[in-house]
Amino acid sequence: MIEEITLGCGCFWCFEALLQRVEGVEKVTSGYSGGTINQPSYQQVCTGTTGHAEVIQLCFDNKVISFQALLRIFFSVHNPTTLNQQGADIGTQYRSVIFYHNDSQKADAKMVIAELDATQQWDKAIITEVSPAVTFYPAEDYHQNYYNRNSQQAYCLAVILPKLVNSRSGFNRDSL
Repeated sequence: MIEEITLGCGCFWCFEALLQRVEGVEKVTSGYSGGTINQPSYQQVCTGTTGHAEVIQLCFDNKVISFQALLRIFFSVHNPTTLNQQGADIGTQYRSVIFYHNDSQKADAKMVIAELDATQQWDKAIITEVSPAVTFYPAEDYHQNYYNRNSQQAYCLAVILPKLVNSRSGFNRDSL
């Protein structure tokens, strides 16, 4: 059965590239959600004044990969304990957020967060926002499929490629 979820964990280019390589993920769209204006542009979102987060909306086949497994991937590729920051990216648009699409996703998100907090994997508690899905605005066309179209660009080589390499060695389907 195909489900939809909207997740934010910093720059959407990195997360998009990773999710496109996960078996069971059917569609990945970079965009914006959680803000106060309609049809925001990248330039507007980058000001940090719209309230939108850079997010990925994805459709996945839950018979191939579970929602909980996707959340474990999500939490493994960013620091969910920092407020409005992922590495050098600072601002509310880079917050860690799960926009759930149904009550089951909400319950699973809270359960996975509690389980991960109990492991004390991070020095601080997870502060990922868990909120109901609101309007999703696809990002401009040049943001879609970014890594696949620009893999030789300096940012892609320096930032995205290492994350992809690390994720390949760190994702074991049985551990998800």
